[in-house]
Amino acid sequence: MSVARLKPARIEHVVDGLRLRAQLSAAYQAEGGEAARPRVRALLHGALFRGRMIAKERLEEGENGLAVARLLAAVADEVVAALYDYTTTHIFRARNPTAGERFAVMAVGGYGRGELAPSSDLDLLFLRAYKTTPHAESVTEYMLYMLWDMGLKVGHASRNVDECLKLAREDHTIRTAILESRRLAGDESLAAELETRFRKEVADRDQAGFIAAKLKERDERHQRVGATRYMVEPNIKEGKGGLRDLHTLFWLARHRYGFTTPRDYVDHGVFTVEERNSFRRAAEFLWTVRCHLHFITGRGEEKLTFDLQPELAKRLGYGARANHTAVERFMKRYFLVAKEVGMLTRVLCAKLEADNAKNAPKSMQRLFPAGKKAPAQIEPGFHVEAGRLNVDSADVFAKPANLIRLFEIADKRDLDVHPEALGEASRRVRSLSPAWRKDADARAAFLAVAASKHHPGAALRLMNEAGVLGKFLPEFGRVVAQMQFNMYHHYTVDEHTLQAVDAMSEIEHGHHNKQHPLSTEIFSKIINRRALYLAMLLHDTGKGEGDQQIEGEKSARIACERLGLPQEEIDLVGWLVGNHLVMSDVAQKRDIGDPRTVAQFAKIVGTVERLRLLLVLTVSDIRAVGPAVWNDWKGQLLRDLYRLTEAALHGGRSDEQGVREHLAEIAGEAKTRLLSDLGADAGVLEGWLDVVDDGYWLSHDAEAQSWHAEEVMKARREKTIPHVATRVRPVQGVTEVLIYAGDRPGLFASLAAAISACGADIAGARVHTTKDGAAFDVFSIQTTDHQPFGAQEHGVLDGLVARLTRAAIADHAPPTAKPPSRRNAAFAIEPWVRIDNDLTGNATVIEASGRDRLGLLADLAHVCAEADVSINSAHIDTYGERAADVFYVQERGGGQITNPRRIAAVRAKLEEVLRAAEPAAPADPARAPLAVARASTAR
Repeated sequence: MSVARLKPARIEHVVDGLRLRAQLSAAYQAEGGEAARPRVRALLHGALFRGRMIAKERLEEGENGLAVARLLAAVADEVVAALYDYTTTHIFRARNPTAGERFAVMAVGGYGRGELAPSSDLDLLFLRAYKTTPHAESVTEYMLYMLWDMGLKVGHASRNVDECLKLAREDHTIRTAILESRRLAGDESLAAELETRFRKEVADRDQAGFIAAKLKERDERHQRVGATRYMVEPNIKEGKGGLRDLHTLFWLARHRYGFTTPRDYVDHGVFTVEERNSFRRAAEFLWTVRCHLHFITGRGEEKLTFDLQPELAKRLGYGARANHTAVERFMKRYFLVAKEVGMLTRVLCAKLEADNAKNAPKSMQRLFPAGKKAPAQIEPGFHVEAGRLNVDSADVFAKPANLIRLFEIADKRDLDVHPEALGEASRRVRSLSPAWRKDADARAAFLAVAASKHHPGAALRLMNEAGVLGKFLPEFGRVVAQMQFNMYHHYTVDEHTLQAVDAMSEIEHGHHNKQHPLSTEIFSKIINRRALYLAMLLHDTGKGEGDQQIEGEKSARIACERLGLPQEEIDLVGWLVGNHLVMSDVAQKRDIGDPRTVAQFAKIVGTVERLRLLLVLTVSDIRAVGPAVWNDWKGQLLRDLYRLTEAALHGGRSDEQGVREHLAEIAGEAKTRLLSDLGADAGVLEGWLDVVDDGYWLSHDAEAQSWHAEEVMKARREKTIPHVATRVRPVQGVTEVLIYAGDRPGLFASLAAAISACGADIAGARVHTTKDGAAFDVFSIQTTDHQPFGAQEHGVLDGLVARLTRAAIADHAPPTAKPPSRRNAAFAIEPWVRIDNDLTGNATVIEASGRDRLGLLADLAHVCAEADVSINSAHIDTYGERAADVFYVQERGGGQITNPRRIAAVRAKLEEVLRAAEPAAPADPARAPLAVARASTAR
């Protein structure tokens, strides 16, 4: 990214305050009183508008956002001061003001700091000496109405000095605003009195309380906006690592030390020159992004949403390189800056801790210990200081292995790392040659951390924050701060990976027994535990390099060889990385009731040990994609596939015929169990058991089979066919809908259309045709935010049942598709269709993927109905903005679609449906990022 270096803007060249005051006076002299008001307003507004346009031009020419924010604040200063001068000279002139009538206008908050975003509020304090006077009230009211008439948003308060100090002692938000106050106009002595008394009577008397409150406020803000700084749609102002975190550093330092300039941090030993420069670069970058955001949207937008990111990348001069789009490169810079902000926060907190602030509350004892204790030596070169691991001196890192041992010791003793040690490690690691990666002690320490039985994710995350992890493991370093430009992944690649390591460790320690009973149960049986953790750490290192599984396996093998692992372990890690998407793909996109599916998967896996490893890896990977991505619906699919494959591998018959025989045994056992459990109406039940095929018993668990049988028996007894039933399954995160009806061409398409017309998303569908010609379909549906549909509104489910009952009898038109949202339309999605006759012996498998939208499944199913092919099963999934639907279909009389012309015609119709969801091509190339490849939908 190239940035132009512009000469600083002189405020008099933007808004000439003296000339503006003269113009206001001339307007008053010419028209007088209220008659001059429109002209005065126009002059003031014109000055603001001119300043705003100049600021915008300078930003677009390459000026950094911090300079632009200061320019906008300086323009506002001139306008507010000129308005005050006009108001007190011409409108409400105080001829001989007494000491009690002293009055000043102060800028507070961010505006008081001298920084103003294009769409931010003006925060003003109208400061009186004593009690309210008619003069002060009139001036305040006139100025406010004039500012509002100019279209400005003004946050304001009118107080005297004593009131300011009293409220500042009671409310830390008000204290923060006054901390940044500066005089704009009016009595200088009054403004100076507030500043002096505030420092003496408020700031100096409660250092620890204020710091504790601001850090608590910061933590709560992070929880509210997002607890990680690596969310792919970050909030530039409020998010972790954003501008508000930099502001918090400023408030803490100013309150504690009285700092007002960046140089103060260096002069007082809080920051090094390098850290001071890092602070400046972070502020300039974040302000640049924020100012562009405000100008692009015309409002105070603070969130870097997907639709805005390409435009910002273009404006900031980023271009595509190799396999990375311009927007991904821009966002990588953002995340690296956010990481630097986190490091600066640690440094300042360390300084505050070292100063041993008095009377820290219990919650802050980690920052301000009650008494100074001598550091406790624990290993040569390392000691514990205030509950954190530190090094005796920077010389400890003269031995490169100690850069890793720092984190090994912290993990082993369950300690946080002191910011001083973390900062020194960060500085030292930058100058090391690649040779240190082969140091035996360093390799041993790293393997101890990566496969720790304590909490490896925490130690690895600290290593990543310090830049040590990416330097020691360059394969991982390549994906640090790397963003994937899609709506499926919620975090950067490195953060996703570390969260996956966290999830795996939690499963190992039994923290998710109810959600992952199988994963937790089998973890203790795993033999190659270290290989599993290394595979998790390396599983996404192929992202952005082509096929992520193939490229990831290559990089994983290189890393493991450098770490000195035995060949058998290298091969296992490589296999896990090279196949880390296979299990989720088979479970979610294939019919596991088909013997060939299980046999093919068993052949890929080969051993029960690999199956165990792959299950835990897959569950952890999905859990780490983002909030609400994992649910028990996915868990059940994985558990079913695991059990069928494990049985095949244990039985020694993992070929298709062996699996078929095994599945027949499972079906027989399920029928026997169901007869025993239900008992009553055995004749009706046996009639049902005789007409469903073996695949049904493998597609549903025992509890679901009981519910199905009860509903079918009810329908058969009462002769109420079609029969529709629903049940909410909160643990699975879905509502299940059962439809038992006479089969007919196009039935599935009509049912899917009816569900979509009710506003529900279809998470999955199991389609069965009984031997007596009935259709038995089970849909799993959700709300658009992945909650069970209708869980809170039973009337909604009643309406759904009525609509489905009608759709079972007659065709139901799919809902009219709405154009994608601006956010969704930011992604260029290349639709694709694959038709395969090799995956199963008795059906054709159709995979169709494109932009997700309401009614897409119904439209795709309608194509199948028009082509006169029947859908045996449907497997539905979405990856953010992309839908991936799989259908097992047969010709109406049975068997696969084999005619090439028929196949080509079906493919063309499906592609037409998928392309109909695509928005018009954007005119602005910044809004047309590289097409999302098929592989990018995977984790």
